[in-house]
Amino acid sequence: MDESKPLKVRLTFLVILVGISLLFAAVVTDHWAVLSPKVENYNSTCEAAHFGLWRLCTKRIFMHNQDSKEKACGPISLPGEHNCSYFKHFTPGQSSEIFEVTTQKEYSISAAAIAIFSVGFAIIGTICVLLSFRKKRDYLLKPASMFYTFAGLCIIISVEVMRQSVKRMIDSKETLWIEYSYSWSFACACASFVLLFICGIALLLIALPRFPQNPWETCMDAEPEH
Repeated sequence: MDESKPLKVRLTFLVILVGISLLFAAVVTDHWAVLSPKVENYNSTCEAAHFGLWRLCTKRIFMHNQDSKEKACGPISLPGEHNCSYFKHFTPGQSSEIFEVTTQKEYSISAAAIAIFSVGFAIIGTICVLLSFRKKRDYLLKPASMFYTFAGLCIIISVEVMRQSVKRMIDSKETLWIEYSYSWSFACACASFVLLFICGIALLLIALPRFPQNPWETCMDAEPEH
């Protein structure tokens, strides 16, 4: 048995936990994209927005007269009145017309649903790994690795759906937004994909039986794993 295998599994699992933390941060926060409308008059307030999978937040920002050529509202880090509401298709009693008019709710629902699948796969994979530690059942590492890989694939699909949603929003003729940027929640989702996908494959390779190291050694001659 490869004596370094438990150490490799624990180190890989530690990196996977970082990826899961980034995944949870991306799913529960609302800084996936920042939207800025065109500013017609300075020395007045404008309304910028940022949103995630579940909520849209707007901020009224007082814009001073500027000599720059930038005509967008913001940056959103400036102080201002802050207001958040869940999307109407998740909470029918609340309103988020500013979002409903400029994009299709199918994109938002799809991105959120796929992200939930990603979280579910990550949780199941973690349960499998923990059971393999306690019960010494190494065969659970193989399904765990697949669950982590599926979690990474699901979150990157959710990222792409969100990206297409923002693109359609900006390209719409009815939109009031002229600028957009992806924020730190979007970056967390992308980073979690990289860690979960790569470490999921690495965990699968670690869990595979040891191959013969010499040309004359057969699989039957190799030392069995316990």
